[in-house]
Amino acid sequence: MDSLATRIGDLVEGGVEQRVFPGAVWAVGGPDGVLEQGATGLLDPRDASRPMRADTLFDLASLTKIIAVWSGVGMLWEHAQIDLDDPLAKHLPDAAGFPLGAVTIRQFLTHTSGVPLRANLRASYGTDPDAVRLGVLREAMRRPAGEAVEYTDRSALILGFLVEQLMDRRLDEVARDTVWTPLAMTATRYGPVPSDLIAQSAPTEFDDETGEYVRGSVHDYSGRLLGVCGISGTFSHAQDLGRFLKHLLNPAASVGAVGTIGTVGFGQRWIAESLRLHTVALDPARGLFWVPSPKTATGEADVWLHYGFTGTGMWVSPSRERWAVLLTNKVYYSRDRGPMAAVRNEFRRLVFGPS
Repeated sequence: MDSLATRIGDLVEGGVEQRVFPGAVWAVGGPDGVLEQGATGLLDPRDASRPMRADTLFDLASLTKIIAVWSGVGMLWEHAQIDLDDPLAKHLPDAAGFPLGAVTIRQFLTHTSGVPLRANLRASYGTDPDAVRLGVLREAMRRPAGEAVEYTDRSALILGFLVEQLMDRRLDEVARDTVWTPLAMTATRYGPVPSDLIAQSAPTEFDDETGEYVRGSVHDYSGRLLGVCGISGTFSHAQDLGRFLKHLLNPAASVGAVGTIGTVGFGQRWIAESLRLHTVALDPARGLFWVPSPKTATGEADVWLHYGFTGTGMWVSPSRERWAVLLTNKVYYSRDRGPMAAVRNEFRRLVFGPS
């Protein structure tokens, strides 16, 4: 039987040949680190001299919600600065007296907040970050909180505001000092990336205004508008994300102990609280920002995942003691979700399904 690396290699090479994405970088590991890894394809199909590499930087898109916002909320929860059933207005005075102020932190984390699903922030609130913040916090609700599970970028945006309010620092600074630096995620940062790293970055979508592919700058318009926010905006590579996911399986092995200056801001309590179902009576089911796998593969153990719009994804399974990362720049070709979904589902089956 072919090895796991061979089977994954065949899968991603097929994705390149079928123009699902120009290239991909992947890694699979456990509590002690990387078990298998690989890279295939090109950063840019127009330049055959630039292959994908282990250190290729990707616009992570919504994986920002996990490595910045989810991590920051977990730190506040583990240090008893918040309770998951606190209403937002308890910690964000600007939301007091408005419908959003009554929504709980848990409802934001489970995407049951009832806030608008998506809106052009610039068109709705202008370009001033303070005006955008107030506009978002005082916006009318789409539906009553707790009524339905509806994924929305606004949940992470609002929880990012919460982290900044309680830490009195920008979200990127909180994530850097409490998660990325302690875990030696040295390549992880909010964009735009420094000029000397642009060539190392995978391009995303073609920008009609500039006549170029976006490269080294955040693809998402909200992230570009706000600079640093909870929706998107981070760049990283598979090696750094592997260090992050390894911590989820083995937090005791990370630098120092929770609560100590210079160490990881969240630990086993937050991980366990997040990787369980919080929306039992609603469909689809959700953990805290993490999404449970549909378990379509026979015999597949518990697997939790999160995806990014640009073509990124990561998975973790505590019972299997395994994590996985698949990074692509699929939006270079298309916004169509179907072909990428098929690759992700097969990747998950190969990594976490029956051996």
